[in-house]
Amino acid sequence: MSDKKFRIEKDSMGELNVPADSKWGPQTQRAVDNFQISDYKMPTGFIRSLALLKWGLANANKDLNLLSKEKASAIADSAMEIYQGDHMKEFPVDVFQTGSGTSTNMNMNEVISHLASSESNAIHPNDDVNMGQSSNDVIPSAINVDSSLSVKNNLIPSMKHLKNAIDEKAKSIGDIPKNGRTHLMDAMPVTFSQEMSAWSAQIQDAIEQYEQSMTKIQQLAIGGTAVGTGINADPHLSEKCCKHMNNLTGMEFKPANNSFQAISSQDAALILSSSNKTLAVALTKISNDLRWMNSGPLGGLGEITLPALQPGSSIMPGKVNPVIPESVCMVAGKVIGNDLTITHAAQSGNFQLNVMLPLVAHSLSESLSLLSNACLSLADKAIKDFEVNQDNIESMLSRNPILATALNATIGYETGAQIVKKAYQEKRSIIEVATEMTDLDSKTLAELLDPVKLTRNQ
Repeated sequence: MSDKKFRIEKDSMGELNVPADSKWGPQTQRAVDNFQISDYKMPTGFIRSLALLKWGLANANKDLNLLSKEKASAIADSAMEIYQGDHMKEFPVDVFQTGSGTSTNMNMNEVISHLASSESNAIHPNDDVNMGQSSNDVIPSAINVDSSLSVKNNLIPSMKHLKNAIDEKAKSIGDIPKNGRTHLMDAMPVTFSQEMSAWSAQIQDAIEQYEQSMTKIQQLAIGGTAVGTGINADPHLSEKCCKHMNNLTGMEFKPANNSFQAISSQDAALILSSSNKTLAVALTKISNDLRWMNSGPLGGLGEITLPALQPGSSIMPGKVNPVIPESVCMVAGKVIGNDLTITHAAQSGNFQLNVMLPLVAHSLSESLSLLSNACLSLADKAIKDFEVNQDNIESMLSRNPILATALNATIGYETGAQIVKKAYQEKRSIIEVATEMTDLDSKTLAELLDPVKLTRNQ
């Protein structure tokens, strides 16, 4: 490493001091100096996906005889190092930068150029690394590559893990009847497995929604260059780049059906973000159900006991809180907020370019990562090991006057309502009151009001 604190670099705007030990160049440094806005840097997954794209493009340009084998190999090898997670400290540019993401694209070009260059093989960041490209098609493509990889390799497996945890827990609990609730009020009974089947179905629907969105998100803008016309790019560049990346990743990337749309809009990101919001809402519903069922242990529902993971209060000894469902609900809030951010950003497609691409990249990548981790946490630290408090459940169910609903066909709604009111007022069982107010004997009533039978509509 040089003893000098800075080295002098030069670009089209003149000379600039760049940290001596950095692998970036002057355009990156100008971005670092200009955009001192936040502590947010472009996400690691996005940077790795951008490097993967550069790897595919270098190989494609070699196939097209536009780059020499030596230059292409040097670029591809350096890009692969970054894709594999190396050199992450070399990407210091703030998310809140130029709206095209040009600063991040040039950051990548300069780092690859630095890594790939040798005395006998000089690699230019624009002419070589950025050959046949524009930030305007590179950054939208990198967003889609990052999102596709994240959904396929992380999020969908995490969702399937959560669904499996729900299904296995429901199976292990079995058909234990419990009070149903509508408006947070006692309603007709359901079984635990029935209640949890709704959670499972929500997650399955979300999985299918993501799988459908993959068709759109795997279409890449690359090859459209500056405005969608493909100026300075070989007509076959995009197709060959996608082929290389598909062979490496097992994905199904392909050139966008319309490069003008792919560059000027963020419709695919918006569709994916909508799926994120749908999943966030589903996770909130499941988490809140768990919180309510766990409430108490004495003054709440107390139907289940979630795993005790940490002390719940700095002042109240022995208190244990539903920390995992609360954490997941906060994730959902952040994801829903990111969806609004992405919606706003997607509206900033003016003529041939959207000018909030880094914000879309950051928000989308963050949401996908948060949701993946939240699904795993909810599955392994809440659903997998919660315990059913059967005594509490049976006690509440036996005192639920709403069971009189099952008598409607026999005694009529009005009589049933009178029975319910009296049972509430006198704090008596529905069977006891119904025996007094109808001609039905206790044996018949017990059969008609059997909670297990009532959950089967038989």
